[in-house]
Amino acid sequence: MDTDVLVMGGLVILMAVWAFTRGKDLPLRGFQSGLGLLQEVWLPLLLGFCLAGLFEVLISRELLVTWMGKESGVQGILLGWLVGLLMPGGPYIVFPLAASLLKEGMGVGPLLTFITAKSLLSPIRMFTWEVPFLGWAFVTARTVPSLLLPPIVGIIGQRLFALFPR
Repeated sequence: MDTDVLVMGGLVILMAVWAFTRGKDLPLRGFQSGLGLLQEVWLPLLLGFCLAGLFEVLISRELLVTWMGKESGVQGILLGWLVGLLMPGGPYIVFPLAASLLKEGMGVGPLLTFITAKSLLSPIRMFTWEVPFLGWAFVTARTVPSLLLPPIVGIIGQRLFALFPR
């Protein structure tokens, strides 16, 4: 069992105890709510894992490491930025794919850039939700600085990641 599972399990136990202190029925209601969410997202999550697995077997590790590996430098950061901006799909696709890419040898900087670009700038989200609800002026004011952040996050994050023991 890895540390992530232990931390998540510990948090679930702490939250369940806290919920119990606020009302004896709250832990059960919380777990039921969580299962309801699982019923809503299981299919996109499963498809995201399948996509990540297919990516692993279809894209050669050598190609990935050459273009976006630890030694790819600015090229990897820029490619992660571009892929993050253009890739469709939500977190159910992005995070299983990101885990697969990291396992296969993608550099931390390009991966951080990819995730940040995808999270900040989704063209589908922008045109279907942001512009209709918030208007072009707001969306432009949010989009322009957001375009510049992913490479900065990738560069700084790669250096920070190097400081942590593995």
